[in-house]
Amino acid sequence: MNQGIRDIQSVMEKSSYITDREVATAVYLATALQKPLLVEGHPGVGKTEIAKVLASALSTDLIRLQCYEGLDAAAALYEWNYPRQLLHLKLEEGSAASLAEREGSLFSEAFLLKRPLLAAITHPGKAPVLLIDEVDRADEEFEAFLLEILSDFQVTIPELGTIKATHRPIVVLTSNRSRELSEALRRRCLYLWIGYPSLDKELQIVRAKVPALSQRLAGELTAFLHSLRRTRLEKVPGVSEALDWGLALVALHATHLDDELVRSTMGCFLKDERDLQRLETELAAGRLPAMLSVGG
Repeated sequence: MNQGIRDIQSVMEKSSYITDREVATAVYLATALQKPLLVEGHPGVGKTEIAKVLASALSTDLIRLQCYEGLDAAAALYEWNYPRQLLHLKLEEGSAASLAEREGSLFSEAFLLKRPLLAAITHPGKAPVLLIDEVDRADEEFEAFLLEILSDFQVTIPELGTIKATHRPIVVLTSNRSRELSEALRRRCLYLWIGYPSLDKELQIVRAKVPALSQRLAGELTAFLHSLRRTRLEKVPGVSEALDWGLALVALHATHLDDELVRSTMGCFLKDERDLQRLETELAAGRLPAMLSVGG
């Protein structure tokens, strides 16, 4: 294995992000080739965490753009601080400066509200990690705009001119595949798919992230969730739900899973009423012991 990949994997695991060669290779290549990394996978499997851990590993800032339906260029790039501009105009009334000079002074960096994309482009010093989270939630028009930014990391502000990144940001995009992304965006990125982890890997993650959880309970929790994921659920619990449940069990001073404990805490890992009812049916049928066995 390449030493750079080993180093990335080691640093990520020191930050309690249990990874494998595939993930470490994708992260290493994204930094080495200076290409955006598109990470897709089920909700709650650790996609966003990759960017957070990478920023920590590189000792640089994380700048996050949370995508949503209706997100436009102004909210992602920049806006002018209109209230401050109006206040400035009022304060300048009666000054010796001409109206044109006063109006010209309004459009300077002092009145510029930098949103995540512009903040990443103009970030001073070390290149930041730019996380474009849940890009699939934004619409196709914004995706086309994003392609322009990712092509050369520069933006033209009519009042200020063209601003180009001095240090190219390290870009991580995440998607839950709520819609298909364009081929153009996919071609511009390196690609990584993260599925649900194996039983052993998830146990490692739970033990690393929730060290107060006993070995026995961590094993029961991961075996139970792996069994549960093989049933027909509306919203399959991810690793983040496993960690939430583990923390809840620690708070309850639990020592092992039983019907009553699972029933009273299933809101930690199931987020749909129909799924709660399905699990209640499984518990009522006495299937908990089989679900706790490895591969059961």
